[in-house]
Amino acid sequence: MSFLPSVVRAEHRGGFTIHLTFNDGTEGTIDFRQWLEGPIFEPLKESAYFRRFFIDGGTVSWPNGADIAPETLYEVATRERRSNTTLQPPIRARG
Repeated sequence: MSFLPSVVRAEHRGGFTIHLTFNDGTEGTIDFRQWLEGPIFEPLKESAYFRRFFIDGGTVSWPNGADIAPETLYEVATRERRSNTTLQPPIRARG
C-alpha cells in the first residue's frame, strides 16, 4: 500500500461503532467488536470506556494504550463501502 491512511475524525455512533474519516476523504462506520479480544482490549468491552477513544498517531486509541492500525481500519472501511455499493441496484433513468 503506497498510500498511508490516517484517521482525521472519529465520531461514536452507538454501541461499539465509530464513524471514521480518513486523510483522503474516505468515510466509514466500523463496528469495533471484532477486535475486542485479549487483555489490552478487555476494558473496551465496557461501553463507557469504549467511548473514551481519541485520535492519536493517525488512528483510534484508548487511554490504556489499545489501538487498531489505521491501515486495518481503512481496509475495513473501504471493503464495507464497496460491499454497500454493490448491494444497491443501479439507478436507471425512465423516459
